[in-house]
Amino acid sequence: MSCFRLENVSYRYSKSPVLTGIDLALEPGEILGLFGHNGAGKTTSIKLILGLMHPQQGKVSVLGGNAGDPEVSQHIGYLPENVMFYPQLTGREILSHFARLKGASLKQVPVLLEQVGLGDAMDSRTKTYSKGMRQRLGLAQALLGTPKLLMLDEPTVGLDPVATADLYRLLRDLRDEGTGIVLCSHVLPGVEPYIDRAAILTQGTLKAAGNLPSLRRQANMPVSLTVAPANADSPLAGVAEDAGLGAAVSGMENGSLHIEVAHDHKMAMIHKLLATGEVRDLDISEPTLEDIYVHFIGSGGLAHRGGVQ
Repeated sequence: MSCFRLENVSYRYSKSPVLTGIDLALEPGEILGLFGHNGAGKTTSIKLILGLMHPQQGKVSVLGGNAGDPEVSQHIGYLPENVMFYPQLTGREILSHFARLKGASLKQVPVLLEQVGLGDAMDSRTKTYSKGMRQRLGLAQALLGTPKLLMLDEPTVGLDPVATADLYRLLRDLRDEGTGIVLCSHVLPGVEPYIDRAAILTQGTLKAAGNLPSLRRQANMPVSLTVAPANADSPLAGVAEDAGLGAAVSGMENGSLHIEVAHDHKMAMIHKLLATGEVRDLDISEPTLEDIYVHFIGSGGLAHRGGVQ
């Protein structure tokens, strides 16, 4: 049973299309990064999965049922980008209130507050909480009831590096226990090591989806090789240019040669270079998630800043 499945989903605000023909699914035990510029359709997709909106075309199924049904929603945890709580209540009181609304055990409350690092502050009023502490409380709220589907929108906002690392360790543990997780973030280098797949939206369409190796193949972006020759008069530049692999060779910089070659030709190029016996050191730089994201959205991120999401 998929955590959710969007099949040919479209949605319009007035006459403006926000989503067009989206096909996307999440399986249990998987972390999906959902990325896109402002107005790309991320928030609309989340609202459709939560059952807060209904598609005008296509089908949305969640945990084997219909989005928005109470028996489905009780198994979903959601952390919005901006969390707000009653300032006069304590963290314990707020989480207890949400536990009652969700039908979760009140025994979870102190355990979750400890888990997110609020053990010493659970009986303090939230008006004394920092932004990061409110974010931690929001995460604890999302984890009530041990959700099968967890949706997090910019979960690291306000968190320091240690708290961010703790969050990702927690998410990996939940994934390993079978929870499906959707992670929205604009901090792509930070999330790259933690996601299993990425989905890139732009202008309401799904431009690309897959794991990082798959996205690199789809983008067909070159691999960068930084080669340190064994000696100053090394023939490596000539070898790379004459290899017949379509490589772009840059001049020596800081004692190293820079070569860009298609991903499919990477290993052939490396073998040719190593066969010369002139390689002292070699670094390989694959396109990052951020590189791939920029490749697929092009200028869409600048042209559509602001507006509905």
